[in-house]
Parts: sequence; C-alpha cells; structure tokens
Amino acid sequence: MSINSSVAGTASNSSTTILLGRVLLAVIFLLSGFGKLTAISGTAGYFGSLGLPVPTVTAIVVGLIELLGGLAILVGFQTRIAAWVLAIFTIATGLVAHTGWADQMQMIQFLKNLAITGGFILLASSGAGAYSIDAKRA
Repeated sequence: MSINSSVAGTASNSSTTILLGRVLLAVIFLLSGFGKLTAISGTAGYFGSLGLPVPTVTAIVVGLIELLGGLAILVGFQTRIAAWVLAIFTIATGLVAHTGWADQMQMIQFLKNLAITGGFILLASSGAGAYSIDAKRA
C-alpha cells in the first residue's frame, strides 16, 4: 500500500465519521424543531413561563432555527455557518432554560448543551466532509 492510498483511506474514513457526527447532531434538532412547530401553543406557554418575550413568535423562531439548522447539518449545507449558529443557540438555550443547577436534571441538561456545542465547534472547524452538499458545490 502506498502513502497516497493510505492518505486517501484516512480522508474517506474522516468523511464517514464526520457524516455520522452530523447525523447524530442533527437528530435532536430536527425532532425538537418539528415538535415545537407542531405544538406552538404548548411551546409558547413554556417559553412564557420562562419569561421570554413574545412567546409565540419566539417559539416559531426557535422551532425554525432547530429544524432548518438541523436539516443544514444533516445534509451538509453551509455547514460551518450552521454549526456556529447552532453552537451559539445551544449555549444560549442552556443559559436561558437550564441554569437551575440545584436540580441535578437541569445540570445534566446544561452539560448536555455544552457537549453538543463542542460538537458544533468541531464541525465548524472541520467542515462537512466529502459526503455533503458543501463538498459537491466546491
């Protein structure tokens, strides 16, 4: 085996693992965004209880960020931008909704958000890989 085929194999393996990471990161946002957009009144009620402004509009905006951002990550479209947007969104969500750290579940939810943010920062740094719309457009 030559060095070139070894490097090509590494690139292929890297693209496969980036694709897997994109799928795993996207799932939670696709499901959550869809859930919010199909239950606007319940989502708005929850957002209102958190003291967020114009809860119905906020629910729609948040649902769209999650759904469209998750879709962009899944298919690898404008991946670096989408990853940064979702990284910032995920940290903000943790700071708004999961700061009651005396409650162990809230602490776990906040730490989950930190971990997801780390995944998005890695994705923003690495790009979408070969199996993506971004790669096809390049």
